[in-house]
Amino acid sequence: MIPQPFIQSLLARVDIVDVIGRYLPLKKSGANYFARCPFHDEKSASFSVSPAKQFYYCFGCGQHGTAIGFLMAYSGLSFSEAVHELARDAGMQVPNDGRSSRPQSDNYEHLIDVLSTAAKFYRDTLGKSPEALAYLRRRGLSAEIAARFGIGFAPDGSPLQRVFPDYQNKLLSTAGMVIDGEQGRRYDRFRHRIMFPIHDRRGRIIAFGGRVLDSGEPKYLNSPETPLFEKGRELYGLFIAQKAIREAGFALVVEGYMDVIALAQFGVENAVATLGTATTPHHIQMLLRQTDRIVFCFDGDAAGRRAAWRALENALETLRDDITLSFLFLPPEHDPDTYIREKGPDALREAAAQATPLARFLLDNLRQDCDTASEEGRARLVHDAKPLITRIPAAASILRLQLVKAIASMSHLTQAETERAFGIAPMGERPRSATTNPAARRVSMRKPPPSSASTLLRLVLQHPALAARLPVGLIPDDTAEGRALIAIVDLVDLGEPVAGLGALVERFRDTPHGDTLARVGAELIDTEFDPAVIETLFEDGLRKLSADAITQEISQLMEQARTNTLSATGRQRLNDLLREKSTLAAFAKPTGLW
Repeated sequence: MIPQPFIQSLLARVDIVDVIGRYLPLKKSGANYFARCPFHDEKSASFSVSPAKQFYYCFGCGQHGTAIGFLMAYSGLSFSEAVHELARDAGMQVPNDGRSSRPQSDNYEHLIDVLSTAAKFYRDTLGKSPEALAYLRRRGLSAEIAARFGIGFAPDGSPLQRVFPDYQNKLLSTAGMVIDGEQGRRYDRFRHRIMFPIHDRRGRIIAFGGRVLDSGEPKYLNSPETPLFEKGRELYGLFIAQKAIREAGFALVVEGYMDVIALAQFGVENAVATLGTATTPHHIQMLLRQTDRIVFCFDGDAAGRRAAWRALENALETLRDDITLSFLFLPPEHDPDTYIREKGPDALREAAAQATPLARFLLDNLRQDCDTASEEGRARLVHDAKPLITRIPAAASILRLQLVKAIASMSHLTQAETERAFGIAPMGERPRSATTNPAARRVSMRKPPPSSASTLLRLVLQHPALAARLPVGLIPDDTAEGRALIAIVDLVDLGEPVAGLGALVERFRDTPHGDTLARVGAELIDTEFDPAVIETLFEDGLRKLSADAITQEISQLMEQARTNTLSATGRQRLNDLLREKSTLAAFAKPTGLW
């Protein structure tokens, strides 16, 4: 875990306008900067970046967050990766708690340099190899698409000896570029192969895949696992495909480098490929940072369906009710490369739109393997379904409920019986509303006036220093905004620095208050108050806090008086509170600003 003080220092060092400005053309308008939103298709600039609040918000789609959140959403980085990238650009060293799987030393950048140098050599060599160029032409690849994906060629022998003067340097073996054989003999790992550089989500080369030109084995060879590269955590082509995935509204997952490149050449640029492994939960989480729809594309033969089933199993724990995972099976005689060349890109897009949803694929496979005409077959269906259904998380509770109902119907059981067989708690019926009168329901739907806690939270998010003046004991904890305000005051009481809205949102990320602060922050993105009225607003909020607390205590004492349980001391207290409430009311000045 990255220490909070470091995150706060980092956010104080970086400027969200500079960070987002590297990716989007920002134009200043008033106090904020604007651009067309990268997260949805729009013609007008509704994406707002506030330098004062260090926060961004899109008035079109609602995306919002800090500089860290932007990198996570735009580049598909994890929280830790986004922090590391910002820290690198700011010249700061992220503290290492010993649990990070990535190196935190200069060796990381040195390894990147080794791979970049090798990639340039392979690209330069491609143009000098008639054999390699002829292979690419036979595969129907243009020079433009080869350049776009950085395709190169590794000749026979060990030519990297000429590229790296210190060929015995340990970095070459650590980066996976050489193999140390018997008797200390070192040689190039990739020989006589078409070379496909593999990029991380920042566009840096972290590994290679090589396709042999002759009949040698293996046909495809990937870099070994290194400090930079873990096959189960990377997707080929993701860096290049990120923008196209957002524009298309879905990611297409295929099985090979050439599939990704051929699809891109025909205009289907939202495809990525796994690197010789089954699709992992990490792959799916990476893609879900880019889109809410993933289509897995497999050959229609038995091997393709087995691979699809493995992808389904690995996807179960990542499911949510707001995402869609589907499976596209091509005719047995085709792979994505041959299909798009024969049928064209529109046919492939249409096939992707008609892909089989995960739930239907799961149910069809269960039904296919079980004879539901017999009691034994139906029992087996429930038995086989149990380890699958029980892995679906609470985030996909509605989808799980629908699957339970479908399996119950197929097995001639009730929903409750099926849930007991699975050992899962049934989803209770939603309580009926106590308000059945339509007019009363309309009244209940009206937006209530802002509470004193809500007003004060908005002030504190814009002016954090005010938190130190808040009486935490008077803040009601019966709303999410009240609880968030209490958490901020507690933070200040503990002596932690509070730098501003963006820093506060990151400080409470992944806590019960994170969503509340992010939502309120988004509401404030275009709100600025004259400093002259801030103190008036704050004092008014404090008076309202006191008045609310007094009103609540008066109500309790009045209830005791009604039941004849109020003591003489209580009667005196009630009189004092009524006078105090009257005094506060006399000083109250409605501002109309909230």
